[in-house]
Amino acid sequence: MSHNDTALLTEVVSIVEAAGALLQKRFTADPPWLTNFDEIIAAIHANDEAVLELLREPLLAARPGSGWVEDELEGGALPAGEWWVTDPAEGNINHIHGLTDWGVTATLVRDNRPVLTVVHLPLLGTTYTAIEGGGAHQDGVPLRPSGKTSLEGALVGTGQARPGESTKTFRQMGESVTAMLVAGTVLRVSVPATLQLVHVAAGRMDAFWQYSDVRSGLVAGALLVTEAGGVLTDVQGVPWTVGSATLLAAAPGVHGPALEALSIVETS
Repeated sequence: MSHNDTALLTEVVSIVEAAGALLQKRFTADPPWLTNFDEIIAAIHANDEAVLELLREPLLAARPGSGWVEDELEGGALPAGEWWVTDPAEGNINHIHGLTDWGVTATLVRDNRPVLTVVHLPLLGTTYTAIEGGGAHQDGVPLRPSGKTSLEGALVGTGQARPGESTKTFRQMGESVTAMLVAGTVLRVSVPATLQLVHVAAGRMDAFWQYSDVRSGLVAGALLVTEAGGVLTDVQGVPWTVGSATLLAAAPGVHGPALEALSIVETS
């Protein structure tokens, strides 16, 4: 844990919470009726553009020399150096439909390692933070994963990362849902990924997996899970990196059984 990162975290919390306040002002539980795909995309872009005004320049100024990842749906490894990976409206599709599962995230990725993150959920008035080597917290209270040791009684989840995934990815999702329904007890399929990963870090869910590499939905939750004491790999058990194609985050006692359950899914 770097002293500079500790000082930076306070500034990032202020920036992200201010952005969250704006996103909350744009929210209504009775939204305009969206009738087609073009209207949905326009509403999503309007949220992104408004909130980015409060995120981009302040975050770049807070970390001179850092870079900015423009496309929030990108995946794969980043060039060397420090990069801000943000989602100005994580769960944007929920926000524009009057649902409550959404927030604002900002993560500093250094040489392809998430090292600092802030996830703010305005409707709950809750902020999750983590620094590499400094633990994960919810409003200053340390997080820890579930103590379960099997999938019996486990609450697990997955979800779609972006529209237009490949047929292969959709097939893997479907096969994994069937596998986990057989092996576990209760399964959630929802978006966004960050909110499910937050629940794994906090011990409210026992595992989350995803057959996609969209960075903006994974890096914040990945750091929260690892700093809380959870286990983070790909779905084949290889330690997760920003360049990984898949992700499995789980409580320590559930990770092995989850890997075994997902092993029936064809990955090639």
